[in-house]
Amino acid sequence: MTVKSNHVTIKGIKDGLVFLLDDKCEFNLLLEELRYKLEHSHQNILTGPIIHVDVKLGTRNVTEEQKQAILDILGQKGNLLVRSVEAPEPETADGTNGLTTMSGIVRSGQMLHHEGNLLFLGDVNPGGTICCTGDIFVLGSLRGMAHAGFGGQEEAVIAASYFAPTQLRISETISRPPDEWENRETSMEFAFLQDGKMQIDKITNIFRVRPDFNVFKGV
Repeated sequence: MTVKSNHVTIKGIKDGLVFLLDDKCEFNLLLEELRYKLEHSHQNILTGPIIHVDVKLGTRNVTEEQKQAILDILGQKGNLLVRSVEAPEPETADGTNGLTTMSGIVRSGQMLHHEGNLLFLGDVNPGGTICCTGDIFVLGSLRGMAHAGFGGQEEAVIAASYFAPTQLRISETISRPPDEWENRETSMEFAFLQDGKMQIDKITNIFRVRPDFNVFKGV
């Protein structure tokens, strides 16, 4: 089933919905039409059980504020879980990929997939999964599965405020955490690969693994 208008196309796929957003029109017009479609169209689709959503922005370059504006509109429908946002990856001044911010809860049976680096404000519950091509930073509890460096980036890291995952994966390396992870310190920790093996350390030591991060040294 496809519903099409000037700027927003909604396609039903086997395991969710795809939102195709026009990459040529003025951005505010795009937001207005997206908001209208969610409020006035397809109520039979946009109510009920959780639906995974993939957002495709074509060749449109968007700022983090613009991307968040799209996510905010989609987030007003409680059953829509954004799984991925496809857009040209922004670059920072030093040439590295930017960091996308999302919020919510990844519940059991749900997967959040993202191209690039992700800062997730919320919890990943047991049975939930976050998968990213870059780094994963969870400001909340990581009690499900996290896969960073999807596609072969072995330098990727996984960090969480509360670190009790059921499984970690960086690139192709998989680690099932030991039972004592349930009783670890409350300080924020991160996982990384060293000599092909998964290691865990306090977040304050991340600069030793990732020298590309800027380090605050005080005055």
